[in-house]
Amino acid sequence: MSDTTQLPAFIAALDRASEWFGRSLAWLIIIMMLIQFAIVLLRYAFSVNSIFMQELVMYMHASVFMLAAAYTFRHDGHVRVDIFYRGMTPRRQAVVNIVGIITLLIPVMAFIIVSSLGYVANSWRVMETSSDYGGIPAVFALKTLIPLFAALMIVQGIIEVVRNGYVFTGRIPPSVGDDNHLEERV
Repeated sequence: MSDTTQLPAFIAALDRASEWFGRSLAWLIIIMMLIQFAIVLLRYAFSVNSIFMQELVMYMHASVFMLAAAYTFRHDGHVRVDIFYRGMTPRRQAVVNIVGIITLLIPVMAFIIVSSLGYVANSWRVMETSSDYGGIPAVFALKTLIPLFAALMIVQGIIEVVRNGYVFTGRIPPSVGDDNHLEERV
């Protein structure tokens, strides 16, 4: 990943915030595993079942999945079929990234925001709760992750457009990717 200090100050601050947010979300995975272990232990050792704890694991999983997508995008960890992309020069890769972000990512994320706002607003209006007795009474908060995910992706997309623009113009060096992907050796 390129050095964020070479990006404009505001974009660099957003990029650092994205990095911090993604790393912070990683702690939810550990907490989620501990709660899941407690659920299994309580169920099989003590015959105790907790809907609240089960839903808590689901909420944390959804949070990590939805909110860390921008962090994954920042680190180029998303799925890419790069038969042609891999052989391109860094400048051409930057152009492909910019065009892809502007023509695909941002419009799709904007569509997700627009199409989910009514859905989320209705959930907030009725303060939607779990349909299971003893569940988490905040389904509305869970549904809020949908437009938040898309907004974070748009912000990261803008950061990546600027970063790739700087790579294209030669203002920053291209990031040195790890070409040691085991799945590519198969």
